[in-house]
Amino acid sequence: MTAGMSAPMAVGVEAPLVDVHAHVYTRDMPLKGTAWHAPTADATIERYLATLDAHGVVFGVLAAASIYGDYNDYQVEAVRRHKRLRATIIAHPGMDRRTLEQMKTDGVVGIRLQWRNVADVPDLTSPEWRLLLRRVADLDWHVHIHDDAPRLPAPLAALRQAGVKIVVDHLGRPDPAKGFDCEGFQSILRSVEQGRTWVKLSAGFRQPSPDRARECARELLRHVGTDRLMWGSDWPFAAFESTMTYQRAIDDLADWVPDAASRRRIAGETALRFYFT
Repeated sequence: MTAGMSAPMAVGVEAPLVDVHAHVYTRDMPLKGTAWHAPTADATIERYLATLDAHGVVFGVLAAASIYGDYNDYQVEAVRRHKRLRATIIAHPGMDRRTLEQMKTDGVVGIRLQWRNVADVPDLTSPEWRLLLRRVADLDWHVHIHDDAPRLPAPLAALRQAGVKIVVDHLGRPDPAKGFDCEGFQSILRSVEQGRTWVKLSAGFRQPSPDRARECARELLRHVGTDRLMWGSDWPFAAFESTMTYQRAIDDLADWVPDAASRRRIAGETALRFYFT
């Protein structure tokens, strides 16, 4: 098989209804000075919608791409034009209520904290961040956060205190050395138990191995259940563009969650209820 290609989807595997994690951008957009990756090709909204259609996926959620900082214009325009989409943004504490309300009208549903590989992260308990998080809560938005699990306990506690809905990206990224017993991963499970936290089964290709991704997904399924899990492709697979495919992302879900009814709840009912109702 050619490198970067995946086998056809297993016979009888249904396509997910909702993809809750993808990015759209063009190479001429202004990269942030600290961007960790420079895209090798445009990931246009037209390409993404064509990818969804080719795989039978109906709805999509655009995650803010941190490499562009708070330049959210392209994806906000995308959700304004395409009602089958929702989006999150990169926000700064100075964003005023009126701007955020207009974004909600356009189809924005939350903000993203992409903190992995970021040395100096903001203090979510500071007055300016508490104000932003209050506005997020008032808008009934959510905060989705991406970081390695060992760094998650404090921000998860602050987000719970702020009263916002929380979504943890990319399987929670447990410490490879300590595994699922690491305090950060356990803090994710405790946060879910408290009722306002969800986790994305996404980006397994960013785990140390396919086996590790499968173990992580099944550990989450065992402890969290289908009502608190959602599936995302992480298209266009930044930094893995040549080795990852959308079909493989779908196949990974089938591998991680063998039961078809459970997959329908995770990639259908739960995601649809969270993002589109």
